[in-house]
Amino acid sequence: MCQEKLVQKAVDTLLDNGIRGQPMRDGHNKVYKSFSDVIEGKEGRFRETLLGKRVDYSGRSTIVVGPSLSLHCCGLPREIAIELFQTFVIRGLIRQHLAPNIGVTKSKIREKGPIVWEILQEVMRGHPVLLNRLPTLHRLGIQAFQLILVEGRAICLHPLVCKGFNADFDGDQMAVHVPLSLEAQAEACFLMFSHMNLLSPTIGDSISVSTQDMLIGLYVLMSGNRRGICVNRYNP
Repeated sequence: MCQEKLVQKAVDTLLDNGIRGQPMRDGHNKVYKSFSDVIEGKEGRFRETLLGKRVDYSGRSTIVVGPSLSLHCCGLPREIAIELFQTFVIRGLIRQHLAPNIGVTKSKIREKGPIVWEILQEVMRGHPVLLNRLPTLHRLGIQAFQLILVEGRAICLHPLVCKGFNADFDGDQMAVHVPLSLEAQAEACFLMFSHMNLLSPTIGDSISVSTQDMLIGLYVLMSGNRRGICVNRYNP
């Protein structure tokens, strides 16, 4: 009977350590990881391995407003850009005979010297990226943009393209993807750029419309010499 209890305890610990109260620990006072610990939670086997999939040449960050950007441009943080385009920068350094092998090029990239940023700018000039905000409910949930390097860690987005993504600037996150094949890059350039998708694909209404602060600013700028606190700021 005692052996049966020990076997049952071992099985319970294997399936769910701690179900009988205090979890079992090893000699270093570390809790044993049971089968239920392996499969449950965000980092468990189901959600991380079976339901989720890591995508190469992609990144994710919070979006912030970039009112000075062109409609077809987005601002990408330097540390994200150098990681996404690392293989392209390595090829550029080797082609220009600035490094003899991949090991030296990676060390140059880690040092982040001026030549690395110059090659990165050259690579980005002809390489669009795709921005996506989940959930992707319609075609405009993924659009192409031309990259501009920015400081910080947030992706800068023009406010007029937010409606297509159903995005706002209260902590929303967006994913950035790098199209690799020539066909994918051509499709992004000719079909998916944001300034080529100004109308709703369902009812034909304009997607890029001014709202909120933009409307107030336009009203103030076009209100002439009318008296008012806001107007006097622009018409001294």
